[in-house]
Amino acid sequence: MASRAFPSFAAPGPIASPVAAGLPLPGQRQKAQAQARQRLMVIMVMFVAVPFVMAGRLFDLGVLEAQPRSVRAAISTAPPRADIVDRNGVELARTFEAYSLSVEPRKLASDPRQLARSIAGILTDKTEAEIYADLTHRATFRYIARRVLPSEAKRINDLGEPAINLGREAERLYPNFNLAAHVIGYTDDAGRGMTGLERAFDERLSSEQGRDQPLALAIDVRVQQALEHELRQVYIDQRAQGAVGIVMDVDSGEIVALTSLPDFNPNAPGQAGDDGRYNKASFATYELGSTFKALTIANGLEAGVVSSMQKTWDATRPIQMGRFRIRDDHAKNRWLTAPEIFIHSSNIGTARIAVETGRDRQRAMLDALGFLKPVEIELPERARPQFPALANWGELSTMTIAYGHGISVTPLHLASSYATVVNGGIYRPPTLLKRDRAPEGRRVFSEHTSAQMRALLRLVVTNGTGRRANAPGYRVGGKTGTAEKIESGRYVRGANVSTFAAAFPMDAPRYVVIAMIDDPRGSKESAGFRTAGMVVAPIISRLVQRIGPLLGVQPDPARDLDVSPLLAPQAVSED
Repeated sequence: MASRAFPSFAAPGPIASPVAAGLPLPGQRQKAQAQARQRLMVIMVMFVAVPFVMAGRLFDLGVLEAQPRSVRAAISTAPPRADIVDRNGVELARTFEAYSLSVEPRKLASDPRQLARSIAGILTDKTEAEIYADLTHRATFRYIARRVLPSEAKRINDLGEPAINLGREAERLYPNFNLAAHVIGYTDDAGRGMTGLERAFDERLSSEQGRDQPLALAIDVRVQQALEHELRQVYIDQRAQGAVGIVMDVDSGEIVALTSLPDFNPNAPGQAGDDGRYNKASFATYELGSTFKALTIANGLEAGVVSSMQKTWDATRPIQMGRFRIRDDHAKNRWLTAPEIFIHSSNIGTARIAVETGRDRQRAMLDALGFLKPVEIELPERARPQFPALANWGELSTMTIAYGHGISVTPLHLASSYATVVNGGIYRPPTLLKRDRAPEGRRVFSEHTSAQMRALLRLVVTNGTGRRANAPGYRVGGKTGTAEKIESGRYVRGANVSTFAAAFPMDAPRYVVIAMIDDPRGSKESAGFRTAGMVVAPIISRLVQRIGPLLGVQPDPARDLDVSPLLAPQAVSED
């Protein structure tokens, strides 16, 4: 029987472990699964984020990189600053974001001549030569321009010059350019007020509490524009050294318009020079001549010296005081009443009234009107009047001061004094800020004196030296003043300061208007004359007719003051 073969089996060895076999343990398996899930989540987030990243890059390319680059930090430290507005809310000053334009000349890649030509075509206030000088300067860094508008900066950026830098900075903008420049003033590059109300109210404008509220001025830009236009025409025509114009509310003391010529653009104040930035309305003093005669006669009325409009004073011959002689330009060589003294502008008659009234009363009146100290106004640029010391204020000084010689004040002093004369006799300090109501003020003249002075001032325009100031229907009253100019303490022969001080309407005065021309030279328009009656009075006439309706004063040809009781048979004057 054949034998059956059986398979043979080896003896079993030890059992292999999972680690040895390369298989994960249960804990490692869970960790690996978690890592796999994390990777999957990252991949899913990336897929979701890619469209947003692409959109962001497109925005960066299309918007952000299209803006002017700024390779330097913003260079201006100008803080936020409150706007300045006129009485009707019209912007006079505001802060906006602009750019500075600078260059690193040593890194210039393009032709400087061509680049200067291109930039000059964008920045119209810089010449090609000036820009070329900056581009080729030996310094490592040069400013080419400040206050560059965003639209201009974009065009400069598009030139593609890598050495040109555009830095963002806060800038103060004066949208009306020269308009009311001496009132508003300007700021420096750091945003600090340097002149005018920008300086006077620097803390208020820049403080955290005040910068959210505009500073409202008494100025009315419509009246300001009219004043500057009318005054500038004569200033140019007369080839004058300067001019001042003021419009003031007689009851509130608000300055509705104020200008000084030459003026300046506060956006570029350095271009004007010192004379352009010099405010002649508040910071310059003048002998304002016969405009003072109104104050002398008002003081005489108040003291009872001018007790009647028929009382007369000796003007038959000049007054000799030592080596000094007081005379009249248009001498009548007879005794004159107060109205005649006023409309003929008699120095002799005015001097006699002043002596009779007395030095102490004269000084007290001028003090009450604020003439013995800097004018009360918010501007930091205020001059101190010049007048004799009390020990030297004798009879001769009393006489000459009576007709505006021997004392120098600012045109703003004159404006506030005329407001006092015509408003019922109450002095209220002038202000450049908008007032809700008139301050109480202080009485200088009585109501009766004020009423008499209104009639006398109207008489000067209807029958006296101020006839060319008449504006039909507006009942203008006023007084001329032509005085020799003083330079370095000496009178300059042939150089005059010609002034007209006016108010309207004289039956119920609302506004005082002052116009002054510094050293007019005569022209065809003034028939060669340099006097106030010929040069300045026509400014008043044209201006009143322009601003009257703007200020709510309508012409009424049917109304006027009755000045006939003031007239003597011979009371008609020459110019």
